[in-house]
Amino acid sequence: IVTLLSLFFNVLRHSTNTTGRLKFYFHVGNVMLHKYYLHLRSSTTKDVSNFVLWLKQTFGQKPLLMASSYHYSQESSYFNNFIKDFNRTKRLRVKRAEDSFNLTFIETEPGDSATYYCAALKINEIIIAEGTVLIVKVQPGESVTLNCTVSTETCEGEHSVYWFRHDSGESPPGIIYTNGDRSGQCMKSPESGSPTQSCVYNLPKRNLSLSDTGTYYCAVASCGEILFGNGTKLDVGVFQLLKQLP
Repeated sequence: IVTLLSLFFNVLRHSTNTTGRLKFYFHVGNVMLHKYYLHLRSSTTKDVSNFVLWLKQTFGQKPLLMASSYHYSQESSYFNNFIKDFNRTKRLRVKRAEDSFNLTFIETEPGDSATYYCAALKINEIIIAEGTVLIVKVQPGESVTLNCTVSTETCEGEHSVYWFRHDSGESPPGIIYTNGDRSGQCMKSPESGSPTQSCVYNLPKRNLSLSDTGTYYCAVASCGEILFGNGTKLDVGVFQLLKQLP
């Protein structure tokens, strides 16, 4: 069974007729397909200086650039931690066409819950579509792997990883797991001579129940300090596809 949900939203623009269109394709089962389309229907898009991009903003965090492409180019560039999802796992795809730049989720993860923005850039103007909040929910009994990203300095010696869960109540976060994936997958900063690196740690969660709902955080004790990673919200229950921003 395939349910098609279409949502049109306005685009913030400067003296253009650019419009945005967002389409969701939802396949019931273990795989959800979400396709986002930005159609640039303006004469300004014929300027080769134009390029388009996709941004992801997790609640409480700054927007992160996912992918970009120049107009009329079949090549795309990937950024930040999304590089592995495009190149290695191929969980994400983008396709550039004359009037569109399509972002496809082949398989969603809890960490995909965020606000997504599509934008077009020109020499003297920026066109940004209204954001759409995507909420990914999993069904009870399913399994997921949560990931957490921590930026830290490169140093020798052992380090410990702690996982916390904070539910929607007033109680403080509690430790649920220690010394998980201690090695993680680390990538050094591209800046020459920089001692910092970004590490991703994983926490498998199996046979989920409603009580597993909450926001999960990781903390890494290394280099004489404790650093907290970004939170991942896990919703267990009926799928809620999206909420459009006012």
